Amino acid sequence: MAPDVESLSNLLATVEQLSTSSSSLDGVPSELESSVRFAGLELTQAAGILLGLPQEMVAQAMVIFTRFYLGPEGGSHRINSAKVGCVSTNDRLVRLSFQDISAASLYMAAKLSAEPQTPRSVCNVYAYLMSAVTRKAFPRPPAHNPEAYYLSEGAYHSARVILLQSETIVLRTLSFNVKVTVPHHIALTYLQTLGVLPNTPSSTSRALAARTLGYLNLALISPQILYMTHQPTTLAVAAIYLAAREVRVKLPSTEWWEIFDVDREDLGFLVVAYQSCEPWIRSERDKWNERECPLTVEEITREIQETYTDH
Repeated sequence: MAPDVESLSNLLATVEQLSTSSSSLDGVPSELESSVRFAGLELTQAAGILLGLPQEMVAQAMVIFTRFYLGPEGGSHRINSAKVGCVSTNDRLVRLSFQDISAASLYMAAKLSAEPQTPRSVCNVYAYLMSAVTRKAFPRPPAHNPEAYYLSEGAYHSARVILLQSETIVLRTLSFNVKVTVPHHIALTYLQTLGVLPNTPSSTSRALAARTLGYLNLALISPQILYMTHQPTTLAVAAIYLAAREVRVKLPSTEWWEIFDVDREDLGFLVVAYQSCEPWIRSERDKWNERECPLTVEEITREIQETYTDH
């Protein structure tokens, strides 16, 4: 049975959500907001790799993570506890930080799949990724020190409480709508439909498929938050169009994208947006080359005070 249209579509952001975020209302500059979102998405990707999760599942988590911070009713990078809540562990209040939302998004995406992850696995991976050993802190730690990311039993139980409470907060903020369709498998189906990905693929067709999927992965961390503004089918078509040009694979001479209900205007916009991703990523990495991009509430607040506040 062919899938219905609804199963291939996602909930997209509204104009209000794109123009105003909770973080901007809390005084986070748009430039810093983009940098922090990029760092959080890279953190989510790294955690997914360490957990051995399929890329489509990691992509779903990255979309959930991005959705959470959209709009005036979404999460705030600066005062997360005030906007979406706080967690009580051992009679003290703990602010939910960026890595907590990242971990909750990945935990939820895995829970809904055939490869669910235990809270302990998720907590261990994020403890490692957020340790001074792993983060590109300045100055860099002199030697590898496993004690920096070891979770004691007490620390694990506190982290588990925060993970589960973070999951609840993400669900509530998104009104329990965490369905995400990613375009990766759609793109491969379209390539087969166009006759450029045979059952016995050649080196060229493999290169075409790899480059197509590469663009779809780049779009997950694009500054234009493309997964929030375009449907998976449109993202897939644009990735195929651009990848075919680069690999020099001939596609039908007619306006083949119209078969997949994509118009020329959307196609042109996405092609330009895809091409802008890699230069933007390089600029972000250069910007934070000597110091780590802030990820916690305290780090973000300090960055605003030191960099964006007039002295």
